[in-house]
Amino acid sequence: MYKNLLFDMDMTILDFNMAERQALSGALQHLGLEPTEEILKRYNEINLSQWKLLEKGELTREELKVRRFRLLFEEMGIDIDPKEGAANYEPRLAQGSYYMEGARELLEKLQGQYAMYIVSNGTANIQHSRIAGADLAKYFDDIFISEEVGYNKPDQRFFDACFKTIEGRLGQPLNLEETVIIGDSLSSDIQGGNRVGLDTIWFNPKGEGERGDFKPQGEFPDGMRPTYEIRTLEQLPVLLQMQ
Repeated sequence: MYKNLLFDMDMTILDFNMAERQALSGALQHLGLEPTEEILKRYNEINLSQWKLLEKGELTREELKVRRFRLLFEEMGIDIDPKEGAANYEPRLAQGSYYMEGARELLEKLQGQYAMYIVSNGTANIQHSRIAGADLAKYFDDIFISEEVGYNKPDQRFFDACFKTIEGRLGQPLNLEETVIIGDSLSSDIQGGNRVGLDTIWFNPKGEGERGDFKPQGEFPDGMRPTYEIRTLEQLPVLLQMQ
């Protein structure tokens, strides 16, 4: 039976895509640019690719913040300093506190039944601002943000640091068999959980249909196969009660 739930934040609890879209639109307009669907879509693709590099340790967080705008502006032929793009984008992103569908109701249902923690890759000041805007902290026993921890998911050291803090709070070792990580990213959440011996629940809202057996479908990259797969957040309490 699971007693400890580790939740990814972006695109699991909070809707990062909406926050990104609103922030980027505002930043581009401030710079005198039209936030066309083409630019918004391409930025999203570039940003995701840069976060993958960060997860692999091939890029620093500070490099990522500017590089994604440099790549976007170069590709779109925009003659603006990418540092200006980053400077106008980040304060707006910090205001993006939008819940995923069913997320608030899920947390209210689970609160008190489990020890719950946020484990997020992200920039600390932005994540804390979004957490405060969503009044999210009240649902969780602790919040771990990669910039503050010093390592990014899926690095084992990220999880080791989280576990050490949790164990200090508990006054005893954390039972990994009673702990599960829930997230939308195979490369950070699922791979990270697999590396440290946790069961993993992949939140895959883009999958077809709502499977009731929770078995992962299809092929997965090495080290990224989840223990379970859900298509909606409403399925999570059902799965947890089965354990």
